[in-house]
Amino acid sequence: MKEQSAQVRWEQHTQRPLLALAVLFAVAYAVPIVDTSAGRSLTAVCTVVEWVVWGVFAVDYLVRLSLARDRRGFVRQHWMDLCAVVLPLIQPLRLLRLVSTLLLVGQRARMASQIRVTTYVAGAVVGLLMFGSLAVLSVERDAPNGNIRTLGDAVWWSFTTMTTVGYGDHAPTTGLGRMVAVGLMLSGIALLGVVTANIAAWFIERFEKDDVEERRQTEAIQALTEEVRELRAEVAALRQTSVGS
Repeated sequence: MKEQSAQVRWEQHTQRPLLALAVLFAVAYAVPIVDTSAGRSLTAVCTVVEWVVWGVFAVDYLVRLSLARDRRGFVRQHWMDLCAVVLPLIQPLRLLRLVSTLLLVGQRARMASQIRVTTYVAGAVVGLLMFGSLAVLSVERDAPNGNIRTLGDAVWWSFTTMTTVGYGDHAPTTGLGRMVAVGLMLSGIALLGVVTANIAAWFIERFEKDDVEERRQTEAIQALTEEVRELRAEVAALRQTSVGS
């Protein structure tokens, strides 16, 4: 029990600092892509920041694992976190660092009790839209046959891809770009499912409240009707008594 409470305390104390580091990672990832004139020193600093932020999230996972009472159960329950920690070690590819850090940030944000589902979904949509645009721009801008050359084109493409509209005016031509497209499509479908499920749950909750209120009113009417019947019976009995006397 002490180990479990220690894990909960660790997660509560590290929640905000990790989310702040996630913002720092977003800035470090975006600067070299948006600022094409960035020098090697600035690019190197941003790369170091990305690795440091990912390393902090990896250490956070290891600490939570060490504090867990059932470590095997923790690994089974947080298998996606483990994949996100191991993923960048397989190949030093920047896109893998992006995907793994997004997964780790998403898992930690979802654990926060103060974050509502609506806020989480809205943040996920904005984050995927932003990082999807930056990722596809970084791999498609210098492609020989690429047609996504500016940040505006990338944002438009990400928006149409996440909503599964796909106008076809912009499309990735590289393998990595198509991998980003597949990820955005699946994420868009998943988030749309979450939004639809929440809307349906809201309507069901409203209908249930209306049903409960209707049943309460019906029961109150039935109770009043029964009281009126009893009062009529008492009045009839009093009349008979007065007539008999």
